[in-house]
Amino acid sequence: MSVQVLAAEMAEVELKDVPSKELTPESHLTTKADDKEIVESEPKAVATSASTPTMEPIVKTGDPSPGFLIPNTKMPQASAMKRTDPQQNGGEAFVNRDGTVAEAPRLKKIQFADQKQEFNKRPTKIGRRSLSRSISQSSTDSYGSAASYTDSSDDETSPRDKQQKNSKGNGDFCIKNIKQADFGRREIEIAEQEMPALMALRKRAQGEKPLAGAKVVGCTHITAQTAVLMETLSALGAQCRWAACNIYSTQNEVAAALAEGGFSVFAWKGESEDDFWWCIDRCVNLEGWQPNMILDDGGDLTHWIYKKYPNMFKKIKGIVEESVTGVHRLYQLSKAGKLCVPAMNVNDSVTKQKFDNLYCCRESILDGLKRTTDVMFGGKQVVVCGYGEVGKGCCAALKAMGSIVYVTEIDPICALQACMDGFRLVKLNEVIRQVDIVITCTGNKNVVVREYLDRMKNGCIVCNMGHSNTEIDVASLRTPELTWERVRSQVDHVIWPDGKRIVLLAEGRLLNLSCSTVPTFVLSITATTQALALIELYNAPEGRYKQDVYLLPKKMDEYVASLHLPTFDAHLTELSDEQAKYLGLNKNGPFKPNYYR
Repeated sequence: MSVQVLAAEMAEVELKDVPSKELTPESHLTTKADDKEIVESEPKAVATSASTPTMEPIVKTGDPSPGFLIPNTKMPQASAMKRTDPQQNGGEAFVNRDGTVAEAPRLKKIQFADQKQEFNKRPTKIGRRSLSRSISQSSTDSYGSAASYTDSSDDETSPRDKQQKNSKGNGDFCIKNIKQADFGRREIEIAEQEMPALMALRKRAQGEKPLAGAKVVGCTHITAQTAVLMETLSALGAQCRWAACNIYSTQNEVAAALAEGGFSVFAWKGESEDDFWWCIDRCVNLEGWQPNMILDDGGDLTHWIYKKYPNMFKKIKGIVEESVTGVHRLYQLSKAGKLCVPAMNVNDSVTKQKFDNLYCCRESILDGLKRTTDVMFGGKQVVVCGYGEVGKGCCAALKAMGSIVYVTEIDPICALQACMDGFRLVKLNEVIRQVDIVITCTGNKNVVVREYLDRMKNGCIVCNMGHSNTEIDVASLRTPELTWERVRSQVDHVIWPDGKRIVLLAEGRLLNLSCSTVPTFVLSITATTQALALIELYNAPEGRYKQDVYLLPKKMDEYVASLHLPTFDAHLTELSDEQAKYLGLNKNGPFKPNYYR
């Protein structure tokens, strides 16, 4: 009996129970790593000796693994046997039922052409639909490349160069694209469902119009939640003009919805520094219209009016400021005797400190880091600079996820709180070489300077949860020896000459509002506090408030909190007359002194 016939019978006996079918496409394809070739096979009959039959994939010796899939490629039947032919230099073949042997696949080169392969092209500007979290688009773009953080449109024309009008013919606004108004309206309607106190305030007070005649100029994050606030102020009688306090946090579709609704909005995501100040100026500098109330977040609007239009303060009744940075600026003006009008410090109100700063940041820190880096928190070493309310929220969230958390702090009281909460108190230079994530939340400047950035480990993530963009010394990284590499929206690799890189988020600006979102319910608390502060300052009789900085009365704090309780079906206990007398309190509050925080 010939060798061929014997081999065929052996194959028939040993593989008789194996069903006749084609192998999966992955089993006969291979990618050659060094020259990027793809194997495409067609069987060719040759005569040779048989070997023990197997069902292993055909992968040429030396090739790492199966690669790209190529359709319409036929494979030998499952009854075939794989063998190695020494005359083919280690190549493989199959012995079929009839005794013939199918030769191993021959290489057919498919070249990855730089210009010809459409799938390998990189768009010059990444829009929302093309920027997928699952396929992050790496690039070697320099910092000033055409790639943009804005994700709303592929139109590279600056909004300042466009002439846009809403459906009523009004063009007193400057936004990215008015055509997105319908989408923005839906975002606002969703936000309204999670802002019960603001909606209740709108319903209760719109008949009285407590802000009738008020001309409010605002500079805050322009999001769906801010839109609910602006529409509430309008329902209470105010006229509003608005700019953004952060160049990356504007929701373009929401700005479009506001513009379509008749609001004068000057903001878009991805503004330049020049655009930022231009938008503020457009809000303020309008012939025949002068603001009499300021709602600020960070103090930039107040600073601009003070610097460019100081005479406007003669008609301004008050300033409402919600950020720690802006409040510091107001206190500095007050101390220097340069504060021209009363100001309300919303940042230090109980409802802002306890809810917006603590609970909001406890949830949004994880959201921002996950969306931008997809990082695993378990086991990571994290240093949080500052243990105020924001720092407390960040530390609690990271600890719950299994991170090893260090804290830096200048205040002995906050430092003691960190120790009692189970965190190790350190100086930044003691742990900077070993930590995986650095988070700043102090509101100060030069917290993370170039010296610390140089000493960070490869791949360290650096971000800011404080309001100011001065906490991380980003300016020191814009030097010729360092390379900036845009990875995805709001994520940059900064690469040192030795190859070390750090991951910088939002260029050191506010992480949660630049890179993700914040819980709407918490913003309802802050927005309601802002609205009440505006009503208080606007309607206060002359002489009640002097040219100084004031805290929101506790009665208003408690009122804001009470408006949110029905959401939880919560029921307050009421004091009896005897209990109220014993405590020396009014049965209806306030229940805490004004100095309570």
